[in-house]
Amino acid sequence: MFADLHLHTNFSDGTYTPEELTGHGKRLGFRALALSDHDTMEGCARMAAACQAANIEFIPATELTAELDGRELHLLAYFIDTSDAKLLVELGRFQEVRQSRIREMVAAIQKLNVPLREELVFEVANCRAPGRPHVARALVQAGLCSSLDEAFDRFLKKGKPAWVPKFKISATQAIELVHGAGGLAVMAHPGLNNCDALIPALAECGLDGLECYHTKHPWAVAEHYVKMAEQNDLLVTGGSDCHGMSKGRPLIGGIKLPYARVEAMKKAVKKWQDRRAEVIRESTVQD
Repeated sequence: MFADLHLHTNFSDGTYTPEELTGHGKRLGFRALALSDHDTMEGCARMAAACQAANIEFIPATELTAELDGRELHLLAYFIDTSDAKLLVELGRFQEVRQSRIREMVAAIQKLNVPLREELVFEVANCRAPGRPHVARALVQAGLCSSLDEAFDRFLKKGKPAWVPKFKISATQAIELVHGAGGLAVMAHPGLNNCDALIPALAECGLDGLECYHTKHPWAVAEHYVKMAEQNDLLVTGGSDCHGMSKGRPLIGGIKLPYARVEAMKKAVKKWQDRRAEVIRESTVQD
């Protein structure tokens, strides 16, 4: 009776297809899985179908990049309506910005007389939400770097020649967007973002939960965020942040969130789903 609520596929920067990822989830005995690709929900339909066939509960999600007081943070949006018009429009805008960012990175690399073709990066990505890992994979595929680590260390890490700042919306906007789509807004891997001081303010803005359990959270860190969640009346979630084989090994299975945490999320999300339904009814009456 466990769940993994932070997973990525090749619809963003993971390497597994939705079906392959679901297969790993079934092998590991998961009761529920959430697909949280960056700035896209395109893989959700296939993942939902694969999970149904595997008798696994599927939770639609996406991961958004936001900021508050100049600090970058990531928000996981759970139980969202994947057909929500406003969310789809905004995700389309985020994807266009991601593609522009890739072009800027490639141009910066080319200025260093490194002959990386822009077309190769988009071929490697083969999705609408490309990111730095795709540039790194293209550099390796073209024989311009020997490993992904070398690509990041030479070109793509913050402070390196091809690093380009990521587009971010305000945390308040992101939370409103998630709630408008009937979902829960959860801060991803807070231990990696150095933003503990922001959590009370985010809770006041409507943040629903903290991803306390994460592959890069040691046990003491996870317990620290469980306490912060309790202090701020926030839900406790967790996930492996699996990107397939891009980390050298699949991370799925490294975090097993008790299913009781999912049940608590399902109770909490009803508020936003009911509110969304009321907004839709009111707009229908006005029309």
